[in-house]
Amino acid sequence: MTALERYERLARQVQADARVPALSVAIHRADRPLWTFTVGADVDARSQLRIGSVTKTFTAVLVMQCRDEGLLELDDPISRHLPVKAHGDLTVGRMLSHLSGLQREPFGDVWDTMQAPDVDTLLDQLDRAERVLPAGRRFHYSNLAIALLGHLAGTLRGGTWEEVLRERILDPLGLDDTVVTPSRPVVGYQVDAWSDYAHPEPPDDFGAVGPAAQLWSTAADLAKWAAFLADPKSVDAAETVLAAATVEEMRAPQAVTEDVLWARGLGLGLILQPQPGAERIVHVGHDGAMPGFLAGAYGRVGGASTPGAFGAAALGSSGTAGEVIDLAHQLLAAAVEADPADIAPWSPAPPPPQPYRSVLGRWWGEGFEYVFSWHGGALQARSVDQPAGRPPAVFAPVDGQPDVFRTVSGREAGELLRLTRAEDGTVERLHWATYRFTRGQETFDRYQF
Repeated sequence: MTALERYERLARQVQADARVPALSVAIHRADRPLWTFTVGADVDARSQLRIGSVTKTFTAVLVMQCRDEGLLELDDPISRHLPVKAHGDLTVGRMLSHLSGLQREPFGDVWDTMQAPDVDTLLDQLDRAERVLPAGRRFHYSNLAIALLGHLAGTLRGGTWEEVLRERILDPLGLDDTVVTPSRPVVGYQVDAWSDYAHPEPPDDFGAVGPAAQLWSTAADLAKWAAFLADPKSVDAAETVLAAATVEEMRAPQAVTEDVLWARGLGLGLILQPQPGAERIVHVGHDGAMPGFLAGAYGRVGGASTPGAFGAAALGSSGTAGEVIDLAHQLLAAAVEADPADIAPWSPAPPPPQPYRSVLGRWWGEGFEYVFSWHGGALQARSVDQPAGRPPAVFAPVDGQPDVFRTVSGREAGELLRLTRAEDGTVERLHWATYRFTRGQETFDRYQF
């Protein structure tokens, strides 16, 4: 069975077992052609399905764009940028990570009436929405919080959320089939638990809550978007949409979504799902659910076999087939197993800069042994017993201070590494995060073994 046949079989199995009227899937990766597949009635690769809360990842990027351009800070209270009648002290960052404690939905029984408020009503009724938990205590999912952030981003740009989304994300990335109002919609269904009858769900407009769940898309568009969240430089080399470092910041865990299992995390608007195994691998993206639809879009970060710009999406026209969401993860795992990334050949590089050659080799700090090396044009360090799948600490020189480095990633990120030289110019001692490192093992009172 070829890799493509395996992906198709996975999709067909989910469509049949979970009874999904229409299923659309895609795998995006930098080293292979886009793979798409559809199965079911009235669906093809250009058909648009609702993606529900995957919409939140787009809104999160809009917020981070505003942050990077100095229009807001994550610690800013929302009242600094949006006129709110209540909850104005809640910070942008906590709302983005579902740590605000704000109730899940806008005021009223929106899932009974299926009538979402407009923006003016949403803001006017905000004082009737509860803060169900103290801010910062624990993860509590809130469509209301993300909706407010979407309108905040639009307000700061002088437009609506929809206008800003199209201008600043969808058009630059060529996500032409990702829209608020679809031109080629698939009908969504709820499938009877006790028969094979599928009842069409009524179409609905989520109004002012749109930034949390309104979008429609194709599997191809969403797989590309998931690839961007995992490897932005490969999808957007010019960093037109967002700096790669900011996307990496969004992937940093802010909370666990289940306080008992600790099996899933949340970054700045992104779901983080660690994968089992010795290597540090995480799937980053979001699930989505709306009446008659379920979707999952995730990119894969980490792992020696992971190709660049690697994302998968699964969109289904059933509101109860949770297997659709898991299918995105299955496709990523199957692709790595059946068709891993090509092994790039090693090739020699220029020698390390002369002033830093005496840094390389084994050092001892806090009673443990470390190896300092030079790879990829940068100084690196890892403990000798560090698992192979865990990335090293990476250092960058500090401008104007030739013997001082900043830890830019890995262990002690942000801390300084200072070099102390002997009279002959060789490095004889290091201080990393103020801890002393020497060529031989020493105690804290400098006893040498």
